[in-house]
Amino acid sequence: MNLKSIIVLALVVALALSVRADERYDVVVYGGTPGGIVTAIAAAREGAAAVVIEPTKHIGGMVAGGLSHTDSGNPAVIGGIAHEFFARADAKYNDPDKTKHSRNFWFSEPHVAEQVFHEMLREAGVKLVTGQKLKSVTRHAPHVTSIAMTDGTVYRGKMFVDATYEGDLMARAGVKYIVGREGRADYGELQAGFYPAPLRPRTVELMAKPGSTYTHGTPTNLPARDASGKLLWGVTDKPWPAPGTGDRLVQCYNFRVIATPRKDNQVPFPKPKNYDPTHYELLLQLVLKYPGIRFEKLVHTGAVPNDKYDLNASGLIFGTDYWGANTDYPDGDDATRARIWQDHVDYVQGFFWFLGHDERVPQELRDQVNAWGLAKDEFTDNNHWPYALYVREARRMLGAYVMRQQDCQTDITKPDAIAMGSFILDSHALQRLVTPDGNVIDEGNFDGPTKPYQIPYRSITPKPEQCRNLLVPVCMSATHVAYGSIRMEPQYMAMGHAAGLAAVMALRADKAVQDIDVPALQVKLHEQEQVLALVRPSSKLPGIVMDAEDARLTGNWISSNFGGGSYRHDHNEEKGKKSARFELKVPADGRYEVRFLYTAYANRATNVPITVESADGLKTIQMNQRKPSPVSLGIYRFTAAKPAVVTVSNEGTDGYVVIEVVQLLPVTP
Repeated sequence: MNLKSIIVLALVVALALSVRADERYDVVVYGGTPGGIVTAIAAAREGAAAVVIEPTKHIGGMVAGGLSHTDSGNPAVIGGIAHEFFARADAKYNDPDKTKHSRNFWFSEPHVAEQVFHEMLREAGVKLVTGQKLKSVTRHAPHVTSIAMTDGTVYRGKMFVDATYEGDLMARAGVKYIVGREGRADYGELQAGFYPAPLRPRTVELMAKPGSTYTHGTPTNLPARDASGKLLWGVTDKPWPAPGTGDRLVQCYNFRVIATPRKDNQVPFPKPKNYDPTHYELLLQLVLKYPGIRFEKLVHTGAVPNDKYDLNASGLIFGTDYWGANTDYPDGDDATRARIWQDHVDYVQGFFWFLGHDERVPQELRDQVNAWGLAKDEFTDNNHWPYALYVREARRMLGAYVMRQQDCQTDITKPDAIAMGSFILDSHALQRLVTPDGNVIDEGNFDGPTKPYQIPYRSITPKPEQCRNLLVPVCMSATHVAYGSIRMEPQYMAMGHAAGLAAVMALRADKAVQDIDVPALQVKLHEQEQVLALVRPSSKLPGIVMDAEDARLTGNWISSNFGGGSYRHDHNEEKGKKSARFELKVPADGRYEVRFLYTAYANRATNVPITVESADGLKTIQMNQRKPSPVSLGIYRFTAAKPAVVTVSNEGTDGYVVIEVVQLLPVTP
């Protein structure tokens, strides 16, 4: 063989090696987030050939990427494969020989979460591909036929699922979506659109006191400009639109840093590549405004096992949230997103570096910060920095049904329910603005109550004319306001569970995903212990009962499950402005014992005023909610003509006020 022939043969071989064969699957999932992983597991357990393609080197999204202090909301709504994941992660801590850990069923270390996800995928027989980004999508009419990756591999499938936080497959498949906030008039949502946060003053004592709470919002008046009149970094003086005006802004991102105070398992907070101390002048103002302010007020320290903490934004005017820096991210190309990602790394690392090293920061606070460090045994191939940028919100599909604020608060039932949500309506701020009097105010952050609500199948399906073999369980169809509650990882997993089963049902029936037998899907989900409807605690009690979800509430009562119950609380603020009125109709005139049930805890109020309105008039009792419940409020005479009324107030209370269940028991003569 001559030299020319050898060269030609070598070129032919090289070309053959460079062309990758197509891979064919029943269900192709793009995005190794928890929602995508559960989708593939659900499909594979039904006998489908499934693949998960993750564009980064690691799977597990935020659950394995730093968000370890899980936002579970009401845990009673979490079932199915999502609950199985948390149970399997929790079981990793059953070994008595393990080092000390802070035990909570919903919390696990990032490396443990990733390990469990790998185990579950392997057991289900799911093919896993990492480090490959989407390059292109091939469509035939309203169907996706294949997707090509950056390494040249083409994945052909019968059904496709976009489980990314960004919605890249959805967008390239031609499915309509929205980025940003709807206007208040678009869906009749009270919290939609432009929303300047109220000023929420906090006293020096509260800001400095260990163990005290924090709240979203601007805590005090802080000048927007320095002494020379220059606008502080991170603040914009653009004109304010009318309240409720929509825009393309999305709530801010950050990194959920895993830190520890244990010297034997920490590395110091790093100095970022691009450090600029002028970026933290507003933070310095906040620190100096409150002498004695503690590190735990500037970050939220969520405990996870083995003396580690998931550090999140505290909700104050300045924290690890990077406001206004992510506007171009949702629709950005790879270069734009890489720039924004690095900018967020620099900002969050700079936040910790500034607090720990700038000489203008009080020494006591610097010492507190430097007592902490990154957990040495987490993210070991990434300099102990989290793998995932916390993309709280990017694209949102405009699907067959758009979830709204009302669907989380009042219109909470759906005939095609496939999962449930319960977390508060929670939007982190979008920008910092200048008030008319020259101070800084945060804009776009809110938290509002919800009731445990059903999520419809229609909200994870595109409109049929746009695509008929694609499901979207993460960038699902919801407004900015509703997405603030739905965007929790357990809900992504629950919607992924439904998506995996629905994809298999569609391909076996040779139907569009919009045309499957939804009642049959619900039956299968129920068999696999997915929670589609919530049985309230009050339903198990004898007598006449009413829980807080049906009470007439004044003020913003926050849903919670801390301590094991499912209840609402007053957030230990706005004393005298919040009340809950329970009106219970009795079937017949007579005497009834009134009981109040709540979840006791050490931070509860000891002097909660409760007024009982009976046939004999009004009586007010003070309750100590640090003591176990139920508590008897006494025996009263009620008539069938007028409801029994029990009113709980937070007037003058010295801690958190909790409302849960009122119970009436008939007293025999």
